[in-house]
Amino acid sequence: MTQPLPLVLPWTEWYWTSGADGKLRVQGCSSCDALIHPSKPICHLCGSRDLAVRELSGRGTLFGFTINHHFPFPGVTNPFAVAQVALEEDPRVKLTTRVVEAEPDTLRLGMAMEVVFEQVDDVWLPLFRPSAQQPAEPAPLPEDEEPVERIRTLVRPRLGTRKFEDDAVLSGVGASKVGRRQMVDPLSLTVDACQAAVADAGLTMADIDGLSTYPGGGVESGFSEGGVTALEAALRIRPTWYNGGGETFGPGGSVIAAMLAVSAGLARHVLCFRTLWQSSQETLARQGYFGGGGRMRIGGDMGWGMPFGATSAAHLLAQTANRYMHKYGATRETLGWIALNQRANAALNPTAVYRDPMTMDDYLGARMVTTPFGLYDNDVPIDGSIAVIVSAADAVGDLAKPPVRIEAVGTQLIERMEWDQSTSTHEPQVFGPAAHMWTRTDLRPDDVDVALLYDGFSFNCLSWLEGLGFCGVGEAKDFLDGGKNIARDGVLPLNTNGGQLSHGRTHGMGLVQEAVLQLRKEAGDRQVHGARTAVVSSGGLTPSGVLLLRTDS
Repeated sequence: MTQPLPLVLPWTEWYWTSGADGKLRVQGCSSCDALIHPSKPICHLCGSRDLAVRELSGRGTLFGFTINHHFPFPGVTNPFAVAQVALEEDPRVKLTTRVVEAEPDTLRLGMAMEVVFEQVDDVWLPLFRPSAQQPAEPAPLPEDEEPVERIRTLVRPRLGTRKFEDDAVLSGVGASKVGRRQMVDPLSLTVDACQAAVADAGLTMADIDGLSTYPGGGVESGFSEGGVTALEAALRIRPTWYNGGGETFGPGGSVIAAMLAVSAGLARHVLCFRTLWQSSQETLARQGYFGGGGRMRIGGDMGWGMPFGATSAAHLLAQTANRYMHKYGATRETLGWIALNQRANAALNPTAVYRDPMTMDDYLGARMVTTPFGLYDNDVPIDGSIAVIVSAADAVGDLAKPPVRIEAVGTQLIERMEWDQSTSTHEPQVFGPAAHMWTRTDLRPDDVDVALLYDGFSFNCLSWLEGLGFCGVGEAKDFLDGGKNIARDGVLPLNTNGGQLSHGRTHGMGLVQEAVLQLRKEAGDRQVHGARTAVVSSGGLTPSGVLLLRTDS
């Protein structure tokens, strides 16, 4: 195995080769003076397209780090530090990197850092080391571009008085320049077409609250510019609904899905887009831009982190967990109460993978994966499948069992899509969907009888507890109360099937299944008495969603 390298294309080549002269360079906006990373064809803060490459000092603050103990990385011996450094010139911008020339146990958040480049083939990787001159006390960590306290204020109000209303029309069309081998960033073509269509409809970008595309995904094939995530990161529309994927009715499927979303009241103006750049892609492939010589080339968002050893979602979320602990005084025991609760519930579930009793000593004594995550903070890979049937409400009389109703959904994107530029103290894509859900119902957190919250890592679950308002931001340590409040007989029974930490990794579908069983009173020994309302979340460091379910019985 050789070290993975970023996919270098003409519009990113300047970044990956700028270290040849020992200088760090990042894209900047000439209109609002912000730095922009990862680079984009438009400033997501002010909308300007007057952008330029800037030479920086190479200094910054250690904004996050995790000590990797488990995942192998070519040419580097474990343990090593994957980190994020906030740049001195604009601390809102963080570079995912690897720390060198320092022992892992000497690192502290807020340390002064400086860049040092490592050349691998045609790429100069910006690594960082502690500066020789350190302040007497570590610097305070910079605030997020969108602090947690502000995210909830950016939720769009519910459309109309009904939850599902209104038919749809096609209101505008637009196109970018069309030609062969334009050799430009395909995302810039998408921005051109989208801006033209919005203008044609007599709207502004502020009116757009939905995005829909086909087929989405990566950029290597020439069939996409990177999908919804790429366009949202560039335009920062903050959609309340979005859709992207190849398993639909071709490109027209994105339009059909958008019409359904508008009719259902999830969005008012959905921007549908489809971009191809096969002509340039084939030319670039012949020129060797897509790799060769046995090295893996990584495109998309992962290309900004994997070359430094951030090969797993664990490396990014672990840094977020470390910052949470640093800011709010939580400890590994805080996460441990979640893991122990899941194991206790799994003991009553015959389908759970891990059912043996676990103590806090067992949890703390397990091998480290990447700090602060140990073995039992990670979900359990399994072979398995979960199916859920969704039926029309007027089919209730034909069903064999009482229905479980969908009270509300939460889908809005507010936080930035790029993992290392997004919410720094909680799992990204939690606070937006959570706040959006509560705007679509008169129920409140106190009305929830059982919570099934995504736990790909224990910290995901903690983020959802706070994001959904079951306790205040930073208050999970006290709310858990040694696991008492989240037990089956507690204030908020949590992940009663054992969750993904002990039942097994089903990417959230197992949590939906458990919610249905609980609301139909079919959960057996783990049944929560009187359960009539359940909340179910999904997603971990990816676009997420949340459902509020209820039963009439």
